[in-house]
Amino acid sequence: MPTQEATAAAFRQDLIDSGIVIKTEDLWKTYEMGAEQLHALRGVSIDVKKGEYVAIMGPSGSGKSTLMNLIGCLDSPSRGQYWLAGRLVSELNDDELAYIRNKEIGFVFQTFNLLARATALHNVELPMIYNGTPAEERLARAKKALEQVDLSSRMMHKPNELSGGQRQRVAIARALVNHPSILLADEPTGNLDSATGEEIMALFARLHEEGNTIILVTHEPDIALRAHRTIRLRDGKVEKDEATR
Repeated sequence: MPTQEATAAAFRQDLIDSGIVIKTEDLWKTYEMGAEQLHALRGVSIDVKKGEYVAIMGPSGSGKSTLMNLIGCLDSPSRGQYWLAGRLVSELNDDELAYIRNKEIGFVFQTFNLLARATALHNVELPMIYNGTPAEERLARAKKALEQVDLSSRMMHKPNELSGGQRQRVAIARALVNHPSILLADEPTGNLDSATGEEIMALFARLHEEGNTIILVTHEPDIALRAHRTIRLRDGKVEKDEATR
């Protein structure tokens, strides 16, 4: 049972007061490769405020996907500390982590990750089924999320009846349906042609204007320029962190 002091140390009101939703301090991720150690991240410290639109860039092996996994609570750091919405992630138990992944963070993946036999509406409902949202509320919120991404007319269609861009819109609606603190997008235009990619990036711009915090992982400079800030990683370290507009 954690002491009262330990519980207090695991929550930082100062971060909430300053609008910081993500804070990493000296974050390391090391993999054991036989007798050798592979350092995927080497002391990454970043702050992201509520409502920011941030691109994480870097060449293959730079650590950008590793950082995304840590931010999304899909993996744990080897060293360092990570606060999400004021809470020290390392102090959370499995149930609390599962809740955060379901409620606080919306994930958008390059490969869409939709259930092939389910309609767009049911795919968007899934996160709410996992957290026990009543059926009537699920349906209303899923419909509203699909309206947000301009797919009202396609909500009863299955993924194989949708274009690549429409499938990505379903994935974005699913990410938004629980009103997460943060939207994490990993190469969201990677499987799309350039015209469809433009449509998806215009949608992200609109979602940001509506107040969403967006963190986008990409290796494409033109995609990164759509964000308002770019964090460049190289060899597991922050090489540059700059405003782009």
